Amino acid sequence: MDITFMVALVIALALFFDFTNGFHDTANAMATPIATGAIKPKTAVALAAILNLVGAFLSTEVAKTVSGGIIREGSDAVPITPDIIFAGLMGAILWNMITWLKGLPSSSSHALFGGLIGAAIAGIGFSSVNVETLLQKVILPAIFAPVIAGIVAYLCTKLAYALTARHDPETGDKLTQKRGGFRTGQIFTSSLVALAHGTNDAQKTMG
Repeated sequence: MDITFMVALVIALALFFDFTNGFHDTANAMATPIATGAIKPKTAVALAAILNLVGAFLSTEVAKTVSGGIIREGSDAVPITPDIIFAGLMGAILWNMITWLKGLPSSSSHALFGGLIGAAIAGIGFSSVNVETLLQKVILPAIFAPVIAGIVAYLCTKLAYALTARHDPETGDKLTQKRGGFRTGQIFTSSLVALAHGTNDAQKTMG
């Protein structure tokens, strides 16, 4: 197969992966404010799209990790070919599509990493994988991120209830004030998630 055609095919496939990543993960970022009625669905999607685009230009660290951190390149390994990248992208896209159709929340990042690592091992061998970087930047964060996020969310929820609680003057019982600030806070925090998604996921395909 002509190398130019193969490269063009890989670029097109990478763009399609970004497309699946967008409709797959945008729902995750904006699900909470939409569910509570804090923001309309179309507005939420538009806001997420803008913030993902902005986030892609804030740094290049994730792109560097994908391009040369996890898959070993250079004198000590066979160069990564377009065929391997094609196979890795296909694996990630298929996983994104299956989990989207099943309504399962899933990480496009780890789907891409898994696809690229599997393709590199099949095409070159285990020596192509930088195990230390894989452990530090993929496996350990995948284990600790849900735990840390859960603890922080628990503490923030307790703090929010403590700050907004008031006493009923008749019974002395605590009541929680229903303020518009909660809705604004949901929109703000979900927007930050979308922005962070851009700084992370939008760069993976660049890498």
